[in-house]
Amino acid sequence: MSDASTKTILSMAASALSAPPQLLSLKDIQAFVDQYLARRDAFLNVANLHGSPLYVLDHERIEKRAWQFRIAFEERLPVPVSVYYAMKSNNCPLVAEKLLTCGLGLDVSSGKELKTALELGAEKIVFSGPGKTDFELTLAMDHTERVTVLLDSFSELEKLSTIASRRHQDIRAGVRLTPNPQGLWRKFGIPLSQLQDFISLAKDCSRVRLVGLQFHSSWNLSAEAQCAFIAELGHTLRQLPSTWVSRLEFVDIGGGYWPEQGEWLQDAGTTGGTVRKLLAPATVEWNKRHHLLSTPIGDFADKLATAIQDNLVGLADLSVYLEPGRWLSHESMHLLMTVVDRKASDVVITNAGTNAVGWERFETDFFPVINLTRPGNIERRCDVHGCLCTPHDIWGYSVWGQDICQNDILLIPCQGAYTYSLRQDFIKDIPKVAILEQNSPAITQ
Repeated sequence: MSDASTKTILSMAASALSAPPQLLSLKDIQAFVDQYLARRDAFLNVANLHGSPLYVLDHERIEKRAWQFRIAFEERLPVPVSVYYAMKSNNCPLVAEKLLTCGLGLDVSSGKELKTALELGAEKIVFSGPGKTDFELTLAMDHTERVTVLLDSFSELEKLSTIASRRHQDIRAGVRLTPNPQGLWRKFGIPLSQLQDFISLAKDCSRVRLVGLQFHSSWNLSAEAQCAFIAELGHTLRQLPSTWVSRLEFVDIGGGYWPEQGEWLQDAGTTGGTVRKLLAPATVEWNKRHHLLSTPIGDFADKLATAIQDNLVGLADLSVYLEPGRWLSHESMHLLMTVVDRKASDVVITNAGTNAVGWERFETDFFPVINLTRPGNIERRCDVHGCLCTPHDIWGYSVWGQDICQNDILLIPCQGAYTYSLRQDFIKDIPKVAILEQNSPAITQ
């Protein structure tokens, strides 16, 4: 590595150390913990009925989030709105089933998810994702009245056209556009600059009705990236043949909306914290947490409504599709576990391993570990480990409660997004699922 490169890297590290994200306040954590202590009896009831470890599904929260999201966009956007839950964020069928009762469709990213959506009776399904196989596209062709295929490439268009022609069937489709044709995001969709060529190819694929466009920008703490691409998309559409543009039926602006809670990070989850952990691990502070702020969903909808009005309205009789996943599922599921070993006053082992969330999440992310057995809104230093045979199996570096002892029941709230879907059969069994209800919680595999 050249001296210039080394100096650049050192300069970036110094900048990260001197300008960390906003600190997460103790007051904010305590307010969060209070919400769950208020429901302590309901959680303990589930644990007493079904044991632990346990995924606890909160139907009330799912329904509330669904209506909040729908109302925010339906009241503000200047065009009709359709909301599709992104199943990949939490593929528990009970989550999707509940959201279907709230009037949502389902966004699936594989034949596996498509099969589940069909079995649940979903009438509105968008099938996105790269690398669709012939088998998956054929399954979509079996249900053309319910499925819209969002094509990811030129070859996928040709593949779907071949299957549709062979079956003498028409199918409704859109094409995914990539807002970021650099790095790892190149795997998704086609660049906007290739849309004209894609349209030309689609004219020869008469069985595939190309009536929509899709794009997705992930990790949206604000609406800036989506608004910027909507402006770029509007400019491009005005350069294309108006006869084709006028036939568009929808623009799918994807998901990635971050819950209002924002992102809570351990110090090691920040760039500066990573540098400290590598160079001076003894200086890392266990109780120094950071807060990446997020935009309230109403503000999201306001900004996107303006971008759509300014750039897309008038081009065609369009609907807007939305694909929220994390925003809906984040609060939908919680984790219950039991302390099975207290090795010291500041070291305990629980009966749940991080295979329940699929990755070593809590070395970087932060969520309070709440002791339901000895409740108290006070933080005590304690390494709360899982039961897997690996040192990276950690739930947190403190516990919220009066104390922590063997057989105590612990709660980690808001583990619904990109955890259950990533769970893995590693060393220990995967927890069961219980529905949080006041009277008699039901249980399923």
